[in-house]
Amino acid sequence: MLDVLVGFVAELRRAGLPVSVSEEADAAEALAHLPLEDRQAVKFALGATLVKSANHWRAFDTAFEVYFSMRGPQFSPLGEDRGALDKSVEPDELDENLSSGAESGGEPVTAEEMTAMLLRALRAGDRALLSAIARLAVARYAAMEPGRPVGGTYYLYRTLRNLNLEGVLTQLIDEARAEAAGGALCLTALEERLLADEYNARIAQLTEQIEAEIRRRLVADRGAEVLARSLRKPLPEDIEFMHATREELVAMRKAIAPLTRKLATRLSRKRRHLHRGSLDFRSTMRHSLSYGGVPVEPRYKHPHQTKPEIWVIADVSGSVAAFARFTLQLVHAIASQFSRVRSFVFIDGIDEVTGIFERCETVSEAIAKVNLEADVVWADGHSDYGHALSVFFERWGDEIGPKASILVLGDARNNYHASQAWVLREIQHRARRVFWLNPEPRAYWGSGDSILEQYAQHCDAAYECRNLRQLEAFVEHLS
Repeated sequence: MLDVLVGFVAELRRAGLPVSVSEEADAAEALAHLPLEDRQAVKFALGATLVKSANHWRAFDTAFEVYFSMRGPQFSPLGEDRGALDKSVEPDELDENLSSGAESGGEPVTAEEMTAMLLRALRAGDRALLSAIARLAVARYAAMEPGRPVGGTYYLYRTLRNLNLEGVLTQLIDEARAEAAGGALCLTALEERLLADEYNARIAQLTEQIEAEIRRRLVADRGAEVLARSLRKPLPEDIEFMHATREELVAMRKAIAPLTRKLATRLSRKRRHLHRGSLDFRSTMRHSLSYGGVPVEPRYKHPHQTKPEIWVIADVSGSVAAFARFTLQLVHAIASQFSRVRSFVFIDGIDEVTGIFERCETVSEAIAKVNLEADVVWADGHSDYGHALSVFFERWGDEIGPKASILVLGDARNNYHASQAWVLREIQHRARRVFWLNPEPRAYWGSGDSILEQYAQHCDAAYECRNLRQLEAFVEHLS
């Protein structure tokens, strides 16, 4: 068990979860006080000791299901599972309920008998029988081949396709209607919907059992480390803005709320505990008189730290829209850490959206309204940084002061238009600092129609911000 725990913790670290040595020791101590046959207890004990964020639970769950899956020859994808298809096996090889549903004679279970048993298990909500059916279905329909580099999703699809769960659900509903009609009754729309929800929940349990069975067999064939590597997915804070799927964007939206709270707390604490300034010689010598002229207690100057004023200029064209939305949401969510936040969005035209954020109660609502109300198209709706920056400087350039820090968000892909880089040069002369945040990998900067090198020479720094983790690090540095 200790070897499994060490491998499991190593996989969590490879997946990006922060697990310290002391937390690993706490997990081992927790296992010493638990019945190891209680898989759920083991899972939640390890989760309590090793997981510090709800956003990391999915990665933990995937690794746990791999490293703590049931192992042994009975789960091998080789011929040992053929016995599960034979009705003459002993009850301890296959659930007794499953064996009783088949005819005698030692013949393999037919598809019709499988469907009948599945209907009975779903009708009764028999979890033990569903588990046995899941093993039988994987053995018959998944057609798993040892050593073949095919993901579990492929095997899951083949198994579910042969089980035809949609047809099974329809048959269950039709049976319920017929039974009600036989009793001179009729199912109401609400009763039918509740019944369908109940059956869908039981079908979801069966699907989970099938997934677990496939995972066990893959572990037995390939080993836990290889399978964990193939199933590993980035944490929400490590997902790249420009390549996130719809599901990953939802996970990132869930992750940004606790991230902003944590970042705001950290920035506030940082501001309260400012580093002491330079040595105040006069004050030190004056206070040393009480010690006979010995400077026992050095005195330091404490410079007054002012909150920065932030101006965000964000490209919201299709290629970098997700990056702009998350950055605007993060900056406005911690607006209390800045003296003022002004926001501008552009494609080839530019518009100020500060008022939208001030009117809306939540940042998420403001982001949605920005997409609908901002006037950002001037000509053809393709990114034109040069024109957008020129209009920005013409309309708002005189308002930029020495307290303002300017953040330009975008990939600097200008569709071969004029760069108008002189605008950034003028902004840099007037502003406190100018930063460029690019969601593309640094290796791509300057390739194709990217003209970032022309803009970067007029910025204090250009940062790669491909994910929430890098964005958080920049905002913390900014304040």
